[in-house]
Amino acid sequence: MKKITYILAGVTLAVLSLEAQAQTQPQDTTMNRTVVVEQEYNPDIMDASKVNVLPKVEPPTVSKKAVEYDATLMLATQIPAGIMQAYTGKETQTKAQPGYARLGYGNYGNLDIRANYLFSLSSKDRLNLTFGMDGMDGKLDLPSNGGKWNSFYYRTHAGLDYVHAFDKVDMNITGKFNQSNFNSLPGSIAGKQKFVSGDVHLGVSSTSEDMPLRFRAETNLLLYQRQHDLMVSNIKENIVRTKADVTGSISDEQTIGMAFAMNNIFYGDERLENHTSADFNPYYLFQNDDWRIRLGAHVDLAFGFGKQFRAAPDVDIQYIFSDSYILYAQGKGGRLQNDFRRLETITPYGITNQQPDDTYEQLNAAIGFKASPVSGLWFNLYGGYQDLKNDLIDTPTVKNDGISNVLLEEDTKNFYAGADLSYNYKDIFYLAANAVYRHWTTDTDGPDVIVSFKPAIEGNLDLKVRPISPLLVGIGYRHIARQGVEESKADPVSNLYLSGSYELFKGISVYAHVNNLLNKNYQYYWGCPSEGLNFLGGVSFRF
Repeated sequence: MKKITYILAGVTLAVLSLEAQAQTQPQDTTMNRTVVVEQEYNPDIMDASKVNVLPKVEPPTVSKKAVEYDATLMLATQIPAGIMQAYTGKETQTKAQPGYARLGYGNYGNLDIRANYLFSLSSKDRLNLTFGMDGMDGKLDLPSNGGKWNSFYYRTHAGLDYVHAFDKVDMNITGKFNQSNFNSLPGSIAGKQKFVSGDVHLGVSSTSEDMPLRFRAETNLLLYQRQHDLMVSNIKENIVRTKADVTGSISDEQTIGMAFAMNNIFYGDERLENHTSADFNPYYLFQNDDWRIRLGAHVDLAFGFGKQFRAAPDVDIQYIFSDSYILYAQGKGGRLQNDFRRLETITPYGITNQQPDDTYEQLNAAIGFKASPVSGLWFNLYGGYQDLKNDLIDTPTVKNDGISNVLLEEDTKNFYAGADLSYNYKDIFYLAANAVYRHWTTDTDGPDVIVSFKPAIEGNLDLKVRPISPLLVGIGYRHIARQGVEESKADPVSNLYLSGSYELFKGISVYAHVNNLLNKNYQYYWGCPSEGLNFLGGVSFRF
């Protein structure tokens, strides 16, 4: 029953829906008939599978054109007409040859040997080796018709110098050997004399300007042996010498510094006293475009021997104007160490009868004017006063029978005035000249015989000319007049000399030197005559 009811309800709903549709659509007629077509929508996309291909690129072509030159005539605006300058490369200085050697010989047995070579191990390492030997052997005329003297004097030197450059510091190591062999004056107790010395040096110094403190420090071991002396034979002197200098900038123009030096001296004999000296040098430096001012002092102490305390000024003031004109004034001083090395430079023929104290320059005050009015020309005019305490003097008054010259200690003073001149023209013409006058006095009563061998007038003139590139010729004159007194006045040094060199081949030259062209009798050291007319010639090599 229920089944029949459900079928009737479904038929009824279907009939109702058809009627509603019939009412909404217009009725078909013979002229109009509605046809409903249902078809699945499946459109075709045109060219969906087509591959895109770029068009072929044609390379560009350039058409050649003829070059057209401007051949129009133009009047010159200057005579001669200006032209384009030729290109020139940058000029650089020719690098010097690292090796040098020369060998020469002359009358009086004159010997001249020199050799030097610089090894550039790397951009930061350099090693320099050097060797030299010179001297003479011949008969000389003694002063005051004292007869002949079979004199000889030979000096030998060898050394090495090594430098390593760190980033901001340079280290320097040096070793030196020196030996002098000669004979003393006739009648001297020294007879044949020999000096032997050796030096070992280690130093460091700052090279960077950016460091807050710049410094330089070194230590040295100095060995010396003197075969004969009045006090003791085969005397040995050993010195440990230490130096340092530290500076710091206050500003761009101001600097303060402290320099220090100490000498520890030891002897191999009890008759000579071991001692120590210490020198302090504080200073202030001001420098700009117009002024350079150094204000300082030397404070010197001694322990074990000699005067314990001394002081001296260290003042130097310069005023610069017009770039190359300088007015200056100075007041300086300090210790001069009277070790055996300095005694040899004063006179190798002198000996001591007592241990000498150090010479002290109490004051060396001077004023002067330096200028360079034209390129290559410099001159210096100056005058001053010098006060030396315990000056070591080679004097003719202290001489006994059978004893060589004895060095004397005395306080001396001198007023001086002098001039220096130099001129260099393109390495073709070179002139150097200087002269100084001194007047010496002492505190000793009576005539100043003690300083009679001191130089009163000294003058040097040196002229060199290069007429052609390989040839260099020179002439010079040296003059030293002693202060002297009439009964003990030595003849003045009067040495007129010639020199010359000629480059035969690249790096190979011959040279010659002629001394005492006037054949004068004079003395560089008291009682020791110099050679007469003498010459020396040889050959030199650069490699």
